[in-house]
Amino acid sequence: EAENADGTVEVALQWSSSYSTNSVMAFANNINTHEGGTHMDGFKQAITRTINDYARAKGLLKEKDNNLSGEDAREGLAAIISVKLHDPQFEGQTKTKLGNTEIRPLVQNAVTQGLAEYLEENPTPAKRIIGKATQALKAREAARKAREMTRRKNVLDSFSMPGKLADCASKDASQSEIFIVEGDSAGGSAKQARDRKFQAILPLRGKILNVERAGLHRSLSSETISSLITAIGTNIG
Repeated sequence: EAENADGTVEVALQWSSSYSTNSVMAFANNINTHEGGTHMDGFKQAITRTINDYARAKGLLKEKDNNLSGEDAREGLAAIISVKLHDPQFEGQTKTKLGNTEIRPLVQNAVTQGLAEYLEENPTPAKRIIGKATQALKAREAARKAREMTRRKNVLDSFSMPGKLADCASKDASQSEIFIVEGDSAGGSAKQARDRKFQAILPLRGKILNVERAGLHRSLSSETISSLITAIGTNIG
């Protein structure tokens, strides 16, 4: 907590194993400012900067690594921000967004100082917090690369399709089918029996990776998974 001539601020926060990034509530003079505002902006900026600064200082983020985004740093974070001002100014249609610019640095400084001290004094939970944020960063970057890799002009466009895919003639996804078979032998039989107009065949080799256990990064490195994603025409995330 902190106080100056402009007002007072109290903040309580806790990280958990959750993947949520939206568990932050903010109040101004006991009014729930669910649209956010300057106090929320100061809080978010302080969290992101402090987490990145600590991770860099302790070598948990390498020089080649990108900075953690705000959502990376706040993944699993639950927090309550409460500010008290002499003359609160509310904005938005429902007047639930705080507009006082003078409160932003007060919140920012209070959170930066308090969180930095906690991280320095508690290295074990600090390492877990940074580890969760860096995993969120890796997952976000892997998902972005996968979206770029699988983005197609047309869902059933044969351009850059997996080599063993026997595509169908139809370009209408709602009227088309894809049969996934094991191995080239089964694929050959299925190709002979299919209706080329709307039925596609994709032979896959061996046992497919268990993506629930493997995690996103390893799953997206699998040629079989990539072929399946590309053939179906879906994105990731």
